[in-house]
Amino acid sequence: MSRPIHWQKSSFSGGGDGDSCVELAAVNGEPLLRESDEPDRILPVTHHGLAALLHHLRANRP
Repeated sequence: MSRPIHWQKSSFSGGGDGDSCVELAAVNGEPLLRESDEPDRILPVTHHGLAALLHHLRANRP
């Protein structure tokens, strides 16, 4: 039996059901991403890919 995945979202995201955000989890040390409004679509990413994404997002904040 597999364990449930513990998803986390940014503290910048709203708490309501209508708020869509990107959620992050790890399974066996490997990062996973998903969009909260499409929870069944899970994107596995590498550690390097996740770091590059976060770097890009931080560098291009509004």
